[in-house]
Amino acid sequence: MIKKPLFILLAFISFSLNAQIPNNYYLFAEGQTGQALRLALKAIIDDHDVQSYSDLWNHFLDTDQKVSGHVWDMYSDVPGGTPDYTFTFGSDQCGNYGAEGDCYNREHSFPKSWFGGEIPPMYTDLFHLVPSDGYVNGQRSNLPYGEVGSASWTSSNGSKRGGCSYPGYTGTVFEPIDEYKGDFARGYFYMLTRYMNEIDSWNSPMLSGGDFSDWAKNLLLDWAAQDTVSDKEIDRNNEIYLIQDNRNPFIDHPEYIQEIWSNTSSITEIVVQQPIVNYKDGSLRLFNLSPLYTDLKVYSISGQLLYTYSINENLNRLSVDLTNGLYIIDFIGKNSRTTVKLVALNE
Repeated sequence: MIKKPLFILLAFISFSLNAQIPNNYYLFAEGQTGQALRLALKAIIDDHDVQSYSDLWNHFLDTDQKVSGHVWDMYSDVPGGTPDYTFTFGSDQCGNYGAEGDCYNREHSFPKSWFGGEIPPMYTDLFHLVPSDGYVNGQRSNLPYGEVGSASWTSSNGSKRGGCSYPGYTGTVFEPIDEYKGDFARGYFYMLTRYMNEIDSWNSPMLSGGDFSDWAKNLLLDWAAQDTVSDKEIDRNNEIYLIQDNRNPFIDHPEYIQEIWSNTSSITEIVVQQPIVNYKDGSLRLFNLSPLYTDLKVYSISGQLLYTYSINENLNRLSVDLTNGLYIIDFIGKNSRTTVKLVALNE
């Protein structure tokens, strides 16, 4: 956690309420689409409480336990049927394995080699880490997800490895069963939002230029639409929130997926060269505000309106007296609106 005084400007817009979602968690998303919404969600879910890799074994007890008490492994589970085997927490933890059913391990559904290995916070982020059969995990390795035409290997529950038949990619892929494709897709949409500033340097056939490859984006959009949000995902999202203090927005609001990745609208740039912060009195000075913006509103993080300012042709700079804390700065323009999050962190 940063201890030194610091002001950070981040695009921040989000809104919604749901039974298990904290009040105002998505408050400033209303009316936003495209990459502006993606940036807003990143600001909301950023800086989560990072867990240790060893802690994941215990966290799985909360996030991935079936009603029967067994491990909920999406690579071996048979929804509505009886799987060939089940795992017991603790006693079936890997360990060595030589076949299916030997033990379960910690699967990076978004392979760690794509982002460089044991690098926090990605390495232990529970939104892409799930318990899985160790042997099946090994068969998947770091392959991209896809749809298999002719399988070279098939697991006991029907997960497959083989050449990709989905348009746009012909390499070897791993395909989970239909009932869990949406779960993995929404985990990927989370990853490309939570870490959108880092992914330009990541390496995967599913990534390109800081976003999804076209074929991967289309695949995951299809999977998310075909396998909608389940109670399992909702419960897991709530449990991870208690552990990491952030949520997967695409479980809470699956409509955000289409609004971001099926929307090509661009981000409105904030015409502010450089905010100057006087740490002694907590004042914020913004320059070059007009003529793009006509009004500026300052909210507390809880959504309370604190100040309203009018910006005109004769006022292109502004000083706002703020005590250190968390604020929402809403720039309102003649034909546009941009909202940013102003964070002040102290010793």
